[in-house]
Amino acid sequence: MIQTLVATLMWALVASLLIFRRKRTDRSITYAALTIAIAMTLNVDDIYTVVDPLLGGTNIATLIADALLMTGLFFLGRGVMKSGEYRPRLVRATVSAPVLLVALLAITASFLFIDRGTTTTTRFMNDLGAQPAAAVYSIINFSYGALVIATMLVLAARQYRHSAGIQRLPAALLSLGSAFGVTLCLAVIVMDIAHAADHLDLMHAIQAAYDPLSVLTFVFLCAGFAVQPAVRRAQHRSRRRHTISFTAQLEPLWLRATHARPGLSQADPLAANREDPEGHLHRVIVEIRDAMIDPRITFAISTDDRDLLERAETHLVGSDSALAETLHVPNVEERGA
Repeated sequence: MIQTLVATLMWALVASLLIFRRKRTDRSITYAALTIAIAMTLNVDDIYTVVDPLLGGTNIATLIADALLMTGLFFLGRGVMKSGEYRPRLVRATVSAPVLLVALLAITASFLFIDRGTTTTTRFMNDLGAQPAAAVYSIINFSYGALVIATMLVLAARQYRHSAGIQRLPAALLSLGSAFGVTLCLAVIVMDIAHAADHLDLMHAIQAAYDPLSVLTFVFLCAGFAVQPAVRRAQHRSRRRHTISFTAQLEPLWLRATHARPGLSQADPLAANREDPEGHLHRVIVEIRDAMIDPRITFAISTDDRDLLERAETHLVGSDSALAETLHVPNVEERGA
């Protein structure tokens, strides 16, 4: 049931990423979600019992699913790393291809030493985890997962500290998901050691936390990655609205400037309709500034107009503080739309 829920969450994330992130050049997150979704689907009992017999019935599907999960975590870590400017050497090394390759070779080698019998089992570690080779196999798998997810936690927490407002929401969700993920990996490692050492009471005590930790990890991680495009769209719409509003407020001043100093605007009166809002606001600001510094004409502006012009310039270069400090901006709809 838990595996089915997790697989469903991952496929829902894949769908949302394909819809909302289709124009992004870096597709690491999409590749990660797709790979992990396939891995989680293979772990669904009904699907596993169909797929594994086709591969010989010796639980090869477990190795394939775990290898896909590790590969998905690799892409996930790289996607989170690329989303920010903080990329220290240790972080780059953790989510590097050589580390992934070594981890994949290690789990494959240890998997070959496991006495898997000739029967498919959907309880691989429960049935075979007492074998040292199986414990080593799982420990390598979840140690790699803990390493990558811990790196994501560091990056997401740093992004949260350096964000403000709604921008903090994706980072907060990713931080929570990563924290639960690291806890999950550590719990599994302790379970593996306890199983191999025949401390079954300890293993069963920790096992009770496995399903809740799995659900919490994937719910928060999926939510974090799904919310990111929505937050970007909301920010884009808000910025566009403020851009149009600044242009509307500057229009009387701009008309005075272009009347005092005829330029491109009068030469091409339809130019404003062909420009995007930010390009148009940029031209408005430039032409007002040109009129202010042109020694051939007299063009004086009030203190309020100068303040408005400076706030529009600050907004144009992308300062979020401009919006917080702006006086009430009228809700002006884009004309000509």
